[in-house]
Amino acid sequence: MTITIAPESTQPLTVNRLGYGTMRLTGPEIWGEPADRPQALAILKRAVEAGVNFLDTADYYGEDVTNRLIAEALYPYPANLVICTKVGATRRPDKSWVPYNTPANLRTSIDNNLRTLKREQIQLVHLRLMGHGAVPLEEQLGAMFEMQQEGKILHVGLSNVTHAELEAGLRLGEIATVENMYGHGQRTTVVLPYGTNPGGEEVLDLCEQRGIPLIPFFSLVNSLPKADNKIAEIARKHGATEAQINLAWLLHKSPWIMPIPGTSSLAHFEENMKAADIKLSADDMAYLG
Repeated sequence: MTITIAPESTQPLTVNRLGYGTMRLTGPEIWGEPADRPQALAILKRAVEAGVNFLDTADYYGEDVTNRLIAEALYPYPANLVICTKVGATRRPDKSWVPYNTPANLRTSIDNNLRTLKREQIQLVHLRLMGHGAVPLEEQLGAMFEMQQEGKILHVGLSNVTHAELEAGLRLGEIATVENMYGHGQRTTVVLPYGTNPGGEEVLDLCEQRGIPLIPFFSLVNSLPKADNKIAEIARKHGATEAQINLAWLLHKSPWIMPIPGTSSLAHFEENMKAADIKLSADDMAYLG
C-alpha cells in the first residue's frame, strides 16, 4: 500500500502507507537521550530494511535527539527515504512546550533541521500551530513558502489544525499533508498539558476532497480507552493485538490516511508493521464505527 504526497506537483513523493514516528526514541517526557541508544539506532535501521520510507521527526524532540539518531543510523540516506520534520514549537528547560513560530523562529528551526539531518533540502515540513493568534497564520505560512521558494523545503504541510485553519491555509498556498492527532478512540479535539489538539476526524473530509494525506499522531497512545471493548473484540477475532487493530482501522478508514506508529521497542515495531497485513471486513469496520 502506497500513498502519494503532492501528486499534482512537479516533485511528488510516493511512500508506503505505514511510516514510523521517531518521537518515542527520546528519553522520558520526550526529553533527552534514549534509555537504550543501541536499540533506538537498530529500530531506525530495521525500519528502512522493513520497507518503511517515511520517517517523522522534529528538532524539538529531545531536544534534537531524534534528528541526530536518524543521521547516525541512516546517513547517507536511501534515495527513496522521505524524512518529514515539524517546526513551530520548542521546549524550555522545564520540559514545557511553547510556540516558536515567528518567521525568524521558523527559519532558525529549518536551519537546525538541515544541519543535524545533513540535508540541503527537507522533503516535507509540517508547520505545527501553537499559541493560535499570537502570530497570524499568514505570517507563519508566508515564512514557510518563502523557504520553499529558496529550496530549503520541498513540500509544506500543516499540523494540529482545525477544519477552518486548514481551509485558511489552502487559500494561502499548496498544503501537501496534514498531521493531526487521530485514533479509533480519539477522533476529535482533546486538551493535553501542552495545548489543544484538533482531531483527525475534523479535517479528514477536506483532506479526501483535496487529495491531501492525513498523517495521524498519537494514534496508539490515546486510542485505547479501557471502556471501549470493540477493539479488543476485533483483536481476538483476528488473533491480533489491540494496537494492530487500531492501525488496521486507520488504514481501512480512508486511503488518504498514513499512520506513523512510534515505539522505542524493536519487538513492538515488528508487531506494528504486521498491522498492514490485517484485512478488516466491512462488518468489522461497521462494528468499530
